[in-house]
Amino acid sequence: MKFEETPLRGAFVIDIEPIADERGFFARSFCTQELEARGLCSEVAQCSISYNRRRGTLRGLHLQQPPHGEVKLVRCTSGSIYDVIVDLRPDSPTFTRHFSIELSARNHRALYVPEGCAHGFQSLEDDTEVFYQISRGFAAHAATGFRWNDPAFAIEWPLAVSVISDRDRSFPDFRDADSREPSR
Repeated sequence: MKFEETPLRGAFVIDIEPIADERGFFARSFCTQELEARGLCSEVAQCSISYNRRRGTLRGLHLQQPPHGEVKLVRCTSGSIYDVIVDLRPDSPTFTRHFSIELSARNHRALYVPEGCAHGFQSLEDDTEVFYQISRGFAAHAATGFRWNDPAFAIEWPLAVSVISDRDRSFPDFRDADSREPSR
């Protein structure tokens, strides 16, 4: 596995190192030892799948509040997504900055999302599936988020939004929210 640090401290793009032959290839996509050697969380308490029927579907920006913060390893297993993380760690030099990348079934890349970062994505193709490995179980009472088009983050989503949940659409702007309280 190859780890490429992003401009956001503790966030990494992870590429596989395929071993190919006439059958195709084999590659490791997760390795506890390699994560831990870089000081990264390797705990997986939950795995989840997000299936998105329509191109332009937007999910996010989601966050679990402390003490239920979580690390995510996000991979697109079918189709493609524009994946975004926003640094919401007040002590971080990149506080409120975002990083984005295309993840696809074709490029096999993954994004390591550190605790304290909000996460969201937009599907770039119909029938897109996203696979998450998550360090902690979901805590509904700690779930919160911020508006996908919040000017504080200045994210340029690649497509018009075709589908978004009422909950995601109604999240507050970051500057208007008391970020210590979960959104219910």
